[in-house]
Amino acid sequence: MSAINQIEPRKVTVHVLQEMKNKGVKISMITAYDYSMARLVDNAKIDVILVGDSAANVMAGYQTTLPITLEEMIYHAASVVRATKRALVVVDLPFGTYQGNSKQALASAIKIMKETEANAVKLEGGVEISESIERILSAGIPVVGHLGLTPQSINKFGTYSVRATEKQEAEKLLEDANFLQKAGCCAIVLEKVPAFLAEKVAKTLTIPVIGIGAGSKVDGQVLVLHDMLGITQGFSPRFLRRYNHLGEEITNSVKQYISDVKNKTFPNEEEQY
Repeated sequence: MSAINQIEPRKVTVHVLQEMKNKGVKISMITAYDYSMARLVDNAKIDVILVGDSAANVMAGYQTTLPITLEEMIYHAASVVRATKRALVVVDLPFGTYQGNSKQALASAIKIMKETEANAVKLEGGVEISESIERILSAGIPVVGHLGLTPQSINKFGTYSVRATEKQEAEKLLEDANFLQKAGCCAIVLEKVPAFLAEKVAKTLTIPVIGIGAGSKVDGQVLVLHDMLGITQGFSPRFLRRYNHLGEEITNSVKQYISDVKNKTFPNEEEQY
């Protein structure tokens, strides 16, 4: 029996993710922000659903992730949880709800967990947010870390280019990764970092390391659902593999519907009462 068949839980938990890392079974993670999409990906047996603050871009049309609020994240997360039976649901703490104020961070995390019934929260950053991470963990809330390209810090870096290409930043990333593990994080997301560095992090840490634009030698992969389905337009980073072109299909379907209405072919006799 293959390793992947040995781990087929009814419900994925942080313990299951650790077991997958230990047995060399890759972890699949994808974003979702609403009930309908979450139900589809959960039925496909995705391991982890990330209710990302990328909802600011995908669902609301903002240029960055910064504007989305805690209340909006709770709305999206609660919708996803209601659709999910198998996947572990992780929710991003949005910008401004945890940086520099560990009491606020704990309150934000508790509010998410109580009002959405999600399984974990995710925070961007390393040692600089140590107090926030430790407070949240002290409440028994699982925390997923996020290092490398951290979109909430876009105004600090000014670019979405690959991170940790220089020695000093790479060393800082390794230090932060080790800190997050030692602090008690259950997993780490590495975004847009050199593949060799991501591999080193994954081999060094005992907790799962999930990559996006971080090569194939990590413990799992995450993509934005709307990107990989081809619903979003004009976004084609190197790490993105499009598994469909639903944007074109949706547009064509709507055009056909418009044509049928205008030409009086919809509804036909069989489509009315």
